[in-house]
Amino acid sequence: MPETGPGSAPRFSVIVPVFNVQGYLRACLDSLLGQDFTDFEVIAVDDRSPDLSGEILAEYAARDPRVITVRHEENRGIGAARNTGVDRASGDYLLFLDSDDTLTAGALRAMADRLAASDDPDLLLFDHVRTYWWHAVQPSAARELLAGAGAEVFRPAERTEFLQMFAVVWNRAFRRDFFVDHGFRYTDGLYEDALMVYTTMLTAERAVCLDHACVEYRQRRHGNSMKTPGRKHFTIFEQYQRLFDFLDGRPDLDHLRPLFFERMVSHFLFTGARESRVPAGDRPEYFERAAAMYRRHKPAGFTPPDEVDARQFQALERGSYRAFQALGLVGRTRDSGRQRLRRTRRAMNSRATSAAYRLQRRRPLDPGLAVFSSYWNRTPSCNPLAVYEKARELAPHIRGVWVVREDAVDSVPDGMDHVVVNTPRYWEVMARATYFVNNVNFADHVVKRPGQIHLQTHHGTPLKRMGIDQQKYPAAVKGMSMRKLLERADRWDLSVSANPHSTEQWERVYPCGFASVDAGYPRNDVFFRTGAQEVLDIRARLGIAPGTTAVLYAPTVRDYQVGYIPRLDLEKVTRELGPDVVLLVRTHYFYDRNPHLQRLQEQGALIDVSRHPSVEELCLAADALVTDYSSIMFDYAGLDRPIITYADDWETYVRSRGVTFDLLSGQPGETPGVVATGEDELIEAFRSGRWKGDEAGELRAAFRARFCPWDDGHAAERVVRRTFLGAGEPLPAPLPLSERTVAPSPEEAARRVAGTVLVCPGGASAPDGAAGGSGVEGTG
Repeated sequence: MPETGPGSAPRFSVIVPVFNVQGYLRACLDSLLGQDFTDFEVIAVDDRSPDLSGEILAEYAARDPRVITVRHEENRGIGAARNTGVDRASGDYLLFLDSDDTLTAGALRAMADRLAASDDPDLLLFDHVRTYWWHAVQPSAARELLAGAGAEVFRPAERTEFLQMFAVVWNRAFRRDFFVDHGFRYTDGLYEDALMVYTTMLTAERAVCLDHACVEYRQRRHGNSMKTPGRKHFTIFEQYQRLFDFLDGRPDLDHLRPLFFERMVSHFLFTGARESRVPAGDRPEYFERAAAMYRRHKPAGFTPPDEVDARQFQALERGSYRAFQALGLVGRTRDSGRQRLRRTRRAMNSRATSAAYRLQRRRPLDPGLAVFSSYWNRTPSCNPLAVYEKARELAPHIRGVWVVREDAVDSVPDGMDHVVVNTPRYWEVMARATYFVNNVNFADHVVKRPGQIHLQTHHGTPLKRMGIDQQKYPAAVKGMSMRKLLERADRWDLSVSANPHSTEQWERVYPCGFASVDAGYPRNDVFFRTGAQEVLDIRARLGIAPGTTAVLYAPTVRDYQVGYIPRLDLEKVTRELGPDVVLLVRTHYFYDRNPHLQRLQEQGALIDVSRHPSVEELCLAADALVTDYSSIMFDYAGLDRPIITYADDWETYVRSRGVTFDLLSGQPGETPGVVATGEDELIEAFRSGRWKGDEAGELRAAFRARFCPWDDGHAAERVVRRTFLGAGEPLPAPLPLSERTVAPSPEEAARRVAGTVLVCPGGASAPDGAAGGSGVEGTG
């Protein structure tokens, strides 16, 4: 059918209820907006989501007029959100898509074609697949049933096999007039899908099937409300009571009561047997409620069908919970729990090989003890160090101890308490500390005890694919066990995020139960408290001559290569840029010292800063940054200094590692400045001045706005208050970009320091500020 033009009602209204799905929402919306059939509207209902979902919706709505956002002023639940979407919808057909699921390619086109060929039936039933975090795809149980129906139009109440399909609303399309004219509304609470599916199927006169898998039903490892135990699952009784109330008003459907009774009882048994839904302590009451519903609605002469366990039905009818347990339904659940406990204990014992560690874990936790580590127990640095220093100021009751490798002991600053891995005191602090802070993961042998709090600070904004996304890139995984990775991430309680992009990525690629601390990166606070003289002092310590333009060259690691292979002819670049430019070269920390760089440094061609302990100092010293895909670009953007992207192998990098956005697109918010794909182009960018031109400045401003919204000099404070002080009130809001005072560039620092000497009354000279002047040092 031809797609309708502007002003007419769209063919589909896709209703997307949104709550706490910031890590999945983009994929959902992209799957819709990327459809080749374009005659649709998206009604996205923000059910007062506490995360960044609202901001994501606003971004998409501003970009595409088909996205219409509605926001609830209070959280009302998925049923109310769907009702709001129906009220706002104008399409011929209603589709209900959960915001963590996606449409498959060509789904809307296939639906539209089948509906047009079937003369607009009341319902369209279509296929789906289940997708798992390890990228497995499982076809639905209804695949053959849907395929066998072909293009036949039928009355659902007369075809009971379709009444036994997976009872969810997102595997079907509803003609809007049919839905609205019959007054269908979603009810509150869980299990609202089953009620809506059954009542609409029993009311519809015309339905048709489509065997195209239209929805990818995401099986989330964590965060699925249906897998969260609690009394909210008791709502299942109210939903089925409503169904039987509906049947009471339809005597013509009495012959279907046995079918729906069996569906109800099977659903009760399925739900009640799962620890992830009904806790053990609530099971006796749940059983009593289920037994009461059984007796109330059992049809005369009902006998359980062959495909179910008749003994469970009989035990429920008798109301004997003890008999029900004896059948093994609950027992199997408990056995499963005991088996998991045994597996956990075995794993704990195998990992915790130290008898001292096992002994220490019997002692109470020390509420004032915190363990810090960074970069796999290297020298104290990065975000953990910034958190440690701020905790000493704001939470002096916390005693921080650093875990370091034996070969890193000499790098630990004087007076900083530390332990060496696998020493007796190491096992003691790991057993008894209440707080754990790291920018990577602690070792597998670390057992998280009840009451311990793990803070994951991370150490970069993810341009490259991370976590479970790496499974698609063998060069990046290199034999890594995703199961073990996620077990380590399961220990996280708090995850520091540098920006909204990171928050979305961490939630999706590490599907675990942590809370995000949207604070900015603590390590970048130094950019806002460093004065002009300090900038010049850092440069002097590095050996940068006054008046020289210092360019920090910091490439990232290549997963598809072994060892450090220079991407630039450093001798050529330094020669062509001339004596007024000096390269500060920093290789990735995965690499050992490079003899070639050392020789070039000895020849005066560059300064090798690969082993400098503070990346932040290098950023402060540099007039510009040249990098490829390293996360250093996101930190450096906070300084508002030129960034040049040198990407000579972009396509290879994308194929081997994967990226989260197109760094080379040239679009504001994606490209931080000038892009060079070869050495000559890089040299030309400096010679022509493009590296610091107006166009580069505009791109940098957009990039900074997107990726540095929270870096304002107070990130560490926000993290410390959230982690160690348990601040119940909201954390201090970040300063607007326009109100932040960042460290001066080296050029500006030199001007400021040169102007600090004033002539005092009587002809004496004094530092600026000593005679009532306005000082510049320390102002940032």
